[in-house]
Amino acid sequence: MPRIYLSPPDISPHDHASVDAVLTSNWVAPAGPALNLFESAVADHANRQHAVALNSGTAALHLALQILGVGPGDAVICPTLTFAASANPICYLGAEPIFVDSEPRTWNMDPVLLQQALEQGNNIKAVIVVHLYGQCAEMRAILSICEQYNIPVVEDAAEALGANYCGIPAGSMGAYSFFSFNGNKIITTSGGGMLLSNDGEGIEQARYLATQAREAVVHYEHKAVGYNYRMSNLLAGLGNSQLADLQRRIDTRRAHFEAYYDELGSLPGIEFMPVVDPDAANYWLTCLTVDSETSGSSREALIAALEVADIEARPLWKPLHLQPVFKDKICYGGELAAGLFKNGLCLPSGSGMHQSEREAVIKTIKDTLSLGRSQ
Repeated sequence: MPRIYLSPPDISPHDHASVDAVLTSNWVAPAGPALNLFESAVADHANRQHAVALNSGTAALHLALQILGVGPGDAVICPTLTFAASANPICYLGAEPIFVDSEPRTWNMDPVLLQQALEQGNNIKAVIVVHLYGQCAEMRAILSICEQYNIPVVEDAAEALGANYCGIPAGSMGAYSFFSFNGNKIITTSGGGMLLSNDGEGIEQARYLATQAREAVVHYEHKAVGYNYRMSNLLAGLGNSQLADLQRRIDTRRAHFEAYYDELGSLPGIEFMPVVDPDAANYWLTCLTVDSETSGSSREALIAALEVADIEARPLWKPLHLQPVFKDKICYGGELAAGLFKNGLCLPSGSGMHQSEREAVIKTIKDTLSLGRSQ
């Protein structure tokens, strides 16, 4: 059996045909019909009025913060349990990240600790909320708290395309929001992202900055420093085909989660990431924690055993307040995120994974836990 990866790209014959059509048109780059269609389709899916397709989710966050006026001397609040790309753009702009711990119900940003952080002031210019592993944060509470302080929310929905919160699409709730289409996401353009908002002027400013801040004249005229951040028409062709297949991908990943839960959820010391509303998550990755005292094994032992079986598994995100690059930054709480990192791992969850491959993952985990309990 070939190696089983965590979340590899799922490429279909329809994807090949979509990309081939763009190549045949010879409209590869820069912008073009496929790109316009992709922006419109994602905006419609997320119930947004405006969108601009970019070369990464990181670029989208960078532009959102810049448009919101973040700069030196400012601070931006960010969850600690997330990938570093959720905080790096804060530093690009010379601002300071302030980290907030997770809450146990969703593993996302804790609204109580967010309130404490905002009460302290510290020139906070924006709050970044991450929908972790495809489940939305407690947005009603978070948006209400930020509204009290007149602080805009940037919704990091990089992992959450297709998820929703109380029926509201992920990516539709912040002043700005963005998705990632990296190779490991639920749909991919190989690399890419999209910034969305109902603020048309803001999105046009992002489009301008993302296109090297080129003025609309026949020669090359620049009145601002810009970036080479735009997605190509070719990659958008792949995005259009992948987006049309989104629901199947969610359904398949949900089936993986449910099978893992049914087979492993009752084992001693195994706890799955809570899913508040089974119909609201996109099940990007199936995540669980391992209590080494009661399970007979450990997170490290499971990852090692899976690796021997040529199966990729990874720890949960290492909290940003524990990363060397951010070791001196303020963090409100941090113990829950640290515990999740210590004991948590992500299981193979790709929409192209076959049932036999999933069964191999389950068998390896069961065998490892059983051996640990017998020793």
